[in-house]
Amino acid sequence: MTQSVHNMESTPLEAVDATGWRRLRLVLWQEKLTLLGALILAIYLILALIAPWIAPVDPNAINLNVMLSPPTPAHPFGTDSVGRDIFSRTLVAARIDIGLALGAVILSITLGTLLGMAAGYAGGWLDEVIMRSMDILQSFPAFILALGVVAALGQGLFNILVVVAFINIPSYARLIRTEFLSNRERQYADAARMVGNSHTRIVFRHLLPNSVTPLLAIASLNFGWAILTTAGLSFLGIGVRPPTAEWGQMIATGSEELVRGIWWTSFFPGMALFVFVLGCNLLGDGVQKLLDPRSW
Repeated sequence: MTQSVHNMESTPLEAVDATGWRRLRLVLWQEKLTLLGALILAIYLILALIAPWIAPVDPNAINLNVMLSPPTPAHPFGTDSVGRDIFSRTLVAARIDIGLALGAVILSITLGTLLGMAAGYAGGWLDEVIMRSMDILQSFPAFILALGVVAALGQGLFNILVVVAFINIPSYARLIRTEFLSNRERQYADAARMVGNSHTRIVFRHLLPNSVTPLLAIASLNFGWAILTTAGLSFLGIGVRPPTAEWGQMIATGSEELVRGIWWTSFFPGMALFVFVLGCNLLGDGVQKLLDPRSW
């Protein structure tokens, strides 16, 4: 009760009653960390889009004359064990990691939403089959499941995208199912059935638009998790294949040099990964607050 009172006191009443873009502006103004998260992700997305054009040198260019060079004006992040520029590779790696994570999140949302819709609207044996399948997937530790599926499918960018999407499907399916179970009994759904709308129209025109909003908060958080999974697979050597620049792979390669005091080969890609995931978490918390004024 004390926490609720505190939250109400710290947030203007107009923010609670506001809707749409006005609420978004009020939340971002009150929650500076949410704004910081949004700015971090915006910067990363821009850098990922223009990385090939702003990278100082070819990220895969080998120069044995500057092997393991520390940060200098010519190489701001130093060079790796074969003289490749770490700054250029970190920039280009953002394109790979963010692209894979974004594709995986979109795919998992699409498949999870379809499964949740079918389970929540049809019910009966179809609901049981889908939900028990989701139980089986969630019974495995997510990263261990990802390791097993990648080992079965093999390495490759597309396979990694599919794997990362696959392990996140249950969370979306369960959320959409819960929303459909609640919304299908509401008056607007009953009215749509009474006037003769088809099941397809009821599902896609009436129920789905009123059920997808909570997905935004989960998607923001899962975006960071997808990046970590992609980097983790590459760190273990079963993700993105060299010489393609990828944060997890660069961290793994650079960690071999840490015992010799050569810190920059793994530090900079590690910081790039850390800051991106931090931005996802900050934005995810803010989106959750934006969608649920009761938490203010």
